[in-house]
Amino acid sequence: MNQDDHDFDNALKDLPTPPAVVTELLTSIDRADADVAVLAKKVATDQALTAKTLRLANSSLYSPAAPVNTIQQAITFLGFQTTRNLIIAAAMTTCFTARRCAGFDDKLFWRHGIAVAACARVLARHLRVNQDLAFTAGLLHDIGRLVLVTLHPQRYAEVIAWRSTHDGTVLDAERAVLGVDHVLAGAALARQWHFPDAIRQALAAHHTPDSPGAGALAALIHVADAVAHALDLAGEQNEVVPPLSLDAWNALGLDQGEWLQVFRETELQFEEIATILTA
Repeated sequence: MNQDDHDFDNALKDLPTPPAVVTELLTSIDRADADVAVLAKKVATDQALTAKTLRLANSSLYSPAAPVNTIQQAITFLGFQTTRNLIIAAAMTTCFTARRCAGFDDKLFWRHGIAVAACARVLARHLRVNQDLAFTAGLLHDIGRLVLVTLHPQRYAEVIAWRSTHDGTVLDAERAVLGVDHVLAGAALARQWHFPDAIRQALAAHHTPDSPGAGALAALIHVADAVAHALDLAGEQNEVVPPLSLDAWNALGLDQGEWLQVFRETELQFEEIATILTA
């Protein structure tokens, strides 16, 4: 399967496409003239998407003083950027349907993504950086695995089998069996679906946060990924914490007390978000 970027991008045409409103949100992410009323009407046409977004808006994650009953109210209460990211998160968890791939569990996949998203959001709040961007990047950090599973379900089963018999990471297994890994697959999807630059960069470098130009968000997601694995929030069998960059860990500048608080907050937020997004 050793393909160049052009071949990979062509292969992505076989993937499911996100709801039209999500494509519009992603492509207009930097526009200041977004029409809130038009967005609300478009989201309202997708009942499942609306329901998940409103359940998130009413969760303890945001703790509104009064119930949020419409997308318009969500935008008013949460702001356009936060609502946009909640809509993207809600849509992405339903965009890829279950695939026949032995050993791959879609629900566990999303539970891990949600765990990383929850931790990333908590870290972002402690560091006073954009919490919604961190949440979305955390949720989507391993989206390349779904790309590979969707395009090659039988061969990805071989990836899972390889890892169970070798002492290696998921990346090692993917490269050994497929000749490509989920980082490259995720980067290709991010290009095709017009993810914002910060998220594309985080997806591309979340396993290599010390590489030149990786960026602060990639380092944050890298650490959140390690924390989510260490806390075993997804409930995976034979959980393994991936290699951790001490430079990325130290760059966050949190002391022991702050880290304990991060762990507690992540665990508290995870189950509620997981219940909503994987329902």
